[in-house]
Formats: sequence, C-alpha cells, structure tokens
Amino acid sequence: MSTLLRHIFSGVIFSLMLFIALFSVWFMRFPPDNWSSLWEREIGDLPFILFALLLCILVGACYGLFSGFGLKRQLHMMNLYLQELESGKHTNAEFEKPSLPELQQIWDGLGRLNKQQTEQIKIFQKSANEKAVDHEKQVQAMVSLERQRLARELHDSVSQQLFAASMLMSAINEGESSPEVTQKQMKLTEQMIHQSQLEMRALLLHLRPAALKGKTLEEGIEELLSELIHKVPMTVTWKLESFTLPKGVEDHLFRILQESVSNTLRHAKADQLEVLLISREQMAILRITDDGIGFNVEQTKTGSYGLQNIKERAAELGGLVKIISLPNKGTRLEVRIPLLEQETGGETL
Repeated sequence: MSTLLRHIFSGVIFSLMLFIALFSVWFMRFPPDNWSSLWEREIGDLPFILFALLLCILVGACYGLFSGFGLKRQLHMMNLYLQELESGKHTNAEFEKPSLPELQQIWDGLGRLNKQQTEQIKIFQKSANEKAVDHEKQVQAMVSLERQRLARELHDSVSQQLFAASMLMSAINEGESSPEVTQKQMKLTEQMIHQSQLEMRALLLHLRPAALKGKTLEEGIEELLSELIHKVPMTVTWKLESFTLPKGVEDHLFRILQESVSNTLRHAKADQLEVLLISREQMAILRITDDGIGFNVEQTKTGSYGLQNIKERAAELGGLVKIISLPNKGTRLEVRIPLLEQETGGETL
C-alpha cells in the first residue's frame, strides 16, 4: 500500500473512532428521548446519523489525502536527491528542505554525506593533478629507456619477421621450387607481412605519449584519432566539446581513451569506432563505441587488466564506468567524471 493510501485509510479510521467516541459521550451525557429521531431527522435527504457519519469519513479522508500527499512529495524529493548522489552529482541546491522534523534530520545527514563525498572527490582530483605534474617531470628521464625498449622490440619481432619474409622471397625468386611449394611460400610470406603490420600498428599506438604534454584533452584526442585513421583500416569518427578540465582529469581521461582504443584494435575486430566527449549536468562524459564482436561483460570484468585499469583510473577521480557489450553487437564504454569547483590559494575558481 502506498504512502498516500495509508494516510487516507488512517484518516478515515481515526475520524470513525473520533465519531464513535464523541457520540458515545454525547448520548451518555444527554440521552435522547426518542432514538428513532436520529433516523427520522434528515439533512439533505439523508438521516442525521448517517449524514454525520459520512461527513466524519469525508473529513478524515481529506485530512489523510492532504497529509499523505505532503509526505509523499517530501519522500519523493529525498528519493530524487539520493538518485542524484548515486549518479555522481553533488548538489542539493535545486531541492527544497523537508518540513517534517524527522525528515529534516535525515536530510541533514544526507547533506553531511554529500559534503564528505564532495571533499573526498576534490582530494582525489587534487592528488591526480599532483601525480600528473610529477609524471611529466619523470617522462623526460624515461624517454631514452623507452627508445631502447622499442628498438629491442622492433628488432626482436618486426625486423626478424621482415627478414624471414625477405629470405622466403629470395627463395621464390630463385625459381627452383615446385609451383605447390612456391604457393605455400607466398602464403607464408603474406602472413608474416600481415603480422608485422599488426605489430607495427600496436607499437605506433603505444608510441603516443602517455601525457598530453601541454595540449588540452580535446587537442590530444583529435591528434590521436587523426593519426589512427591513417594507420588502421577502420572508420573513426568523433565529437568533442570544448570545456575546461583539471590537468589530472584530462590526463586520466586521455589514458582511459588510449586503453579503450588499444583494446578495440587488439580484440574487437571492428570496422567503426566512435568517440564522444561532452559536458552535461556538471559531469564530464567520455564514450567510446565500436561495432566489433563484443564480449560477455560478466565473464570478462574480473580477468581483464585493461578494463580494471580503466575502472581504477575513473575511481581515482570519483567517477563511474559503464560498459555495455553484446556478442557480435559491439561495445560501448562510458566514463562519467563529476566536475567540481576547483580551489586555488583558498579561493574558488
């Protein structure tokens, strides 16, 4: 039974009990000479006793209706406030404070919880900003080591495969093999070259700097996706809105995009990739969608390092990650980060 119906029912019961009590006292104090007069006297074509009973029920129902409607409205408002907190929004300015003292205590408790969460998110994002600054200082010292690592990987994988393909091509050019052997050698050479292309694309993606290096998130995403168009046989589209983000938030979102695109290239076998970056209702929203083979989210979420890394980065910013994927239907990954007022030197920006 809903709150409104409970209040109406309670009002009717209370009015009936009050009606019985008042009439009992009245009849005991002033007993009528003729009890039948209660039925003979009429008001509006109704016996007096029945009219009084219906009037009492109507008053009780109206009282229950108005009180129940007010309580229902306040409970609905608190439910909306809880939904806002659950979705990552941290403001109660648009909600009216309940009038009931009991609900006011709960409302004040929600306000304190909201304030604590807001302060925690500010601390998380401030820590992310500091980590981003420290990371940029360390990048230059790691560049030479990274170049050496990439040189070894190129030598150990791509160079050796190309060398083997070159040797096969030399054997084919000598023309001493039978047509069947030559065909097998050509097929093997094609597979080696194709595998070398795949590994080169993966290396080129990871050659992208982990940090934005002075660029905005919008500029970094445009540069990454523009280069990706020329390196992979895939249709890539994007929609990016311009809005200000803290340095740490930009860095984390860019890395989340890199991780997601890398997963798409390695596993999705997709023909189309779409990237969306927008700001709505004090939330930064990054959405990556592909039309690939998809996967079972429940089976993959505990064993995928890439997805776990994405969720951890979003959690560091107080954000949420939502993944929708169906086999042969594609995958959509959406990250929502709350946008809070940043403070510098004790003043709100």
